[in-house]
Amino acid sequence: MRLVNRYDPFRELERRFFNLPGGTQEKNNIGSFAPTVNTREDDKAYYVEVDLPGVKKDDISVDVKKDSLTVSGERKYKEEVKEENYYKSESYFGKFQRSFSLPDNADTDSISAKCEDGVLEIVLPKIAPKEVKKIEIK
Repeated sequence: MRLVNRYDPFRELERRFFNLPGGTQEKNNIGSFAPTVNTREDDKAYYVEVDLPGVKKDDISVDVKKDSLTVSGERKYKEEVKEENYYKSESYFGKFQRSFSLPDNADTDSISAKCEDGVLEIVLPKIAPKEVKKIEIK
């Protein structure tokens, strides 16, 4: 399987050097939220599972362009606790984008995606290999 996550070494260096949880704003105004991704494959398809807790389905975009699959969107989360003598408000906002190189045998016309319980599952069916046809030499 050749699903490749694009790696930004400078962002990782910045996180470690400055001890930042998500780094600063990235290029193209993409925020510091980077969802975790699991990939697997079987005989019929490749599977990409993206953890997107607190992200609504309408705030997610899955795009295929040439040999690249891109998952992008925005996380908007606000938690408020109001009690008699206590008020707490936490907000988590951030745009995200993850890109993957598609394998040569991925059927890009039949890709499907569903989001359930904060997990986006993308299924990339495999194109069946063509059988070898024996040509008779005359």
